[in-house]
Amino acid sequence: MEGIAKYRLEVNISPDKLEAGILLRVDEEDLDTLLLSEGDIYKELEKKKIKVGILDNVVLDLCALPRKYANSQVTIARGVAPVQGVDGSVEYPYLDSVVEGNGPKELEDGRVDYYNVTSIPNVAKGQLLARKIPAGQGTAGTTVTGETIAPKAGKDVVIKPGKNVVQNQERTMIYAAIDGQVSFTDNDKMNVFPVFEVNGDVDFGVGNIDFVGTVVIRGNVLNGFRVKASGDIRVLGSVEGAELHAEGSIEIKSGIVAQDKGHIIAGQNIRTSFIQNANVTAGNQVIVSQSIMFSTVRAGKEIICKGAKGIIIGGVLQAGEKIAARVFGNTSATPTILEVGVKPELRQELVQIQKELQVVYENLRKTDQGLSVMNQILQVSGELPPDKRMLQIKLTNTRLVLEKECKSLEARKKDVETELKGEGPAAIEAYHVMYPGIKMTFGKLVHFIKHEYARTRFVVLDGEISTATLI
Repeated sequence: MEGIAKYRLEVNISPDKLEAGILLRVDEEDLDTLLLSEGDIYKELEKKKIKVGILDNVVLDLCALPRKYANSQVTIARGVAPVQGVDGSVEYPYLDSVVEGNGPKELEDGRVDYYNVTSIPNVAKGQLLARKIPAGQGTAGTTVTGETIAPKAGKDVVIKPGKNVVQNQERTMIYAAIDGQVSFTDNDKMNVFPVFEVNGDVDFGVGNIDFVGTVVIRGNVLNGFRVKASGDIRVLGSVEGAELHAEGSIEIKSGIVAQDKGHIIAGQNIRTSFIQNANVTAGNQVIVSQSIMFSTVRAGKEIICKGAKGIIIGGVLQAGEKIAARVFGNTSATPTILEVGVKPELRQELVQIQKELQVVYENLRKTDQGLSVMNQILQVSGELPPDKRMLQIKLTNTRLVLEKECKSLEARKKDVETELKGEGPAAIEAYHVMYPGIKMTFGKLVHFIKHEYARTRFVVLDGEISTATLI
């Protein structure tokens, strides 16, 4: 119609179909004579099959104030985004009945009882230990064109039964099969172990301990003694140059003074107040409240020393994910080595594989020499004597076995080297200060600390070790 402004409506749908926009294309000189009706807009939306989440207030606004929206896209419809399902989880009802000690208690005569600091969290046969909460399926969404968007289900979780526990038929609950103490071992398996208690020191009066369960020592573990447990080990005193090996976790209340003797090994976590001149290895975490001094400490995930003192000086510390302390080193620039980014056992395994391969290569060389001699005899005489024939068969079989072993070791070596190259995110965190003298290694990247850093986090970004200030 003559005198009526020309315009064009363009409707665009986002790639995920959760939003639609409308664009009013009109020349500036036509805006004053523009007549735009709600019906025109709804008709355009209908052409694009948009029927969900239409913003009626925007439609009214567009008709009333076209100048405001001219030649500029505005959202005209919004769909409903799907809601991802909640990840599955595990509840541990037995923890509700566990009461930990609140520290040393003062006796009537004024002395302090340091031996009964911890109450042992025992469970009873038949007690519910773990309950699986299934992952949520989420809520479906709807596109602006009315299509259903399937939600993403949450990640499922698996509860892993270990020793002396039973599951229900649906595998959603774990119950204790005996009276004892809960302990988590390799791959987070849940176990119940009987408890063996020593009401004093592990000394010549007690001897070495090897127990299929959890061991609680209410005194100290002295030089040269061994304590082995398939569950946890709890020491309410200190540990000297002894050997402790727990498939679960180890807790030492008063610290470790090893004088470069013995070895503390836990499949899960090691928790103590201080570590001095010791060799400590944990599959998961090493958590220290005061200090780590001149020790070799390895952890599959983290080494944490960030208490009120929280200082690490000297030694070699290796962790798969993080090493954190309040203070690293001292003003004397004592050499301290920090390695993160790869599980320490991978480095050790690679060294062991390389040693084993050298032995296999040497045995293969000797076997090939023997077979070569047999072939020379055969070429000269046309046949082998019975004893040489038996030796040839034996060498041939030996070579087949060595070849198979060699292929297996080389394949594992390749896998380990790949893991060493592709280390996951790792960090070293100094919550107060890091002094010079520190050598830090992230996988294959090495950095020497030559000046003080205050409240600093060290990470790898774009193939280089970089720093960020901790708040």
